[in-house]
Amino acid sequence: MQITGTFIDEISHDIPHQNWGPKEWEADFQHMKAIGIDTVILIRGGYRKFITWPSKYLMNFHGCYRPNQDLMELFLNLADKYGMSFYFGLYDSGKYWDTNDMAHETDINRFVIDEIWAQYGHHTSFKGWYLSMEISRKTKGAIESFYTLGKQCKDISNGLPTFISPWIDGKKAVMAASSLVTKENAVSLAEHETEWNEIFSGIHSVVDAVAFQDGHIDYNELEGFFTVNKQLANKYNMRCWTNAETFDRDMPIKFFPIKFDKLRLKLEAAARCGYDKAITFEFSHFMSPQSAYTQAGHLYNRYREWAM
Repeated sequence: MQITGTFIDEISHDIPHQNWGPKEWEADFQHMKAIGIDTVILIRGGYRKFITWPSKYLMNFHGCYRPNQDLMELFLNLADKYGMSFYFGLYDSGKYWDTNDMAHETDINRFVIDEIWAQYGHHTSFKGWYLSMEISRKTKGAIESFYTLGKQCKDISNGLPTFISPWIDGKKAVMAASSLVTKENAVSLAEHETEWNEIFSGIHSVVDAVAFQDGHIDYNELEGFFTVNKQLANKYNMRCWTNAETFDRDMPIKFFPIKFDKLRLKLEAAARCGYDKAITFEFSHFMSPQSAYTQAGHLYNRYREWAM
């Protein structure tokens, strides 16, 4: 199973920023194209005060900082040029992470969606939306927020697809700032199935695909969780993607490019379970030949040898 999509993590949160301009970004789109990537997903339009486009709404009403360049326009122009599909990831105010309540994200993104579509919806590469609120289990307001925002995205764009990328609350689901790499109270397969059955039942009419992050469980658990994910997606007529993380969660230094054999194991498990698409978090830092991490270019070479 080959990786055909990647997030773009321009608003870096816990990964060092690479300070690229138009020249470096175009080179990266060329590297992506060379290995068959046809979909790029802006993981979030902004995070707290930093944003990817000069949003009048976010700057005027939420005190966000004006960006040095309009990255939305840059990314969409590059996606247009290289024949890729672009998905816009909604804005993350950070208030959900502070309060565990998604109502804030819903209220703000209602305005963001309108602004983004009015300003950038004319691009031929604008092909969908990423509902960027990350959850792993039943979360206060999650179903309502996903439904409200997914419906608005689809209504305003004449039905363009939406997707989510949750995480599995497995043994490796520890805070990035922690020196630990595992925890004791991991979700069971039965609990995971029960909780996500409930979530899917409430959002499937406005969320077209789900791409569970694959790095929070151990490699011998992949088959079990992937099978349940695919069965649930089929039940609710949703497409089942895998978010094949190209960074390593198995070491206390967070985060470096993953060992190729680990990535291969994850992609092979997704293929055996009949997944529809593989995307990654994320190409530019962890797999690009021009990444700040030297290991990323070596991962790119090993992946090409295996996949192409």
